[in-house]
Amino acid sequence: QVQLVESGGGLVQPGGSLRLSCAASGSIFSINVMGWYRQAPGKERELVARITAGGTTNYVDSVKGRFTISRDNAKNTVYLQMDSLKPEDTAVYYCNAELQRDGNGPTFRYWGQGTQVAVSS
Repeated sequence: QVQLVESGGGLVQPGGSLRLSCAASGSIFSINVMGWYRQAPGKERELVARITAGGTTNYVDSVKGRFTISRDNAKNTVYLQMDSLKPEDTAVYYCNAELQRDGNGPTFRYWGQGTQVAVSS
């Protein structure tokens, strides 16, 4: 089995910062892509940022220049540094990993349980 455990959410004022972490554990051979998604009340889940094993990153336009995704491959951990937070960033943030459990096997997609981020004065 594979588990993704997130941490770092909370309540912050507009303009503040938070850092999310997500650690993957279990039967893992390699992790191809790790990413962060978010879902606000009444809205669909959207991709926030993703990073490949080689370090290539992609961001949704609304967070470019404010959020930074990074990963520690040795620790199977992905981070999301969120700066200059806005009320519209309020959502549940979910970690996602696309990984292989053995060298010749298929790619599976796993999700974390979600962590709440609230931006409010």
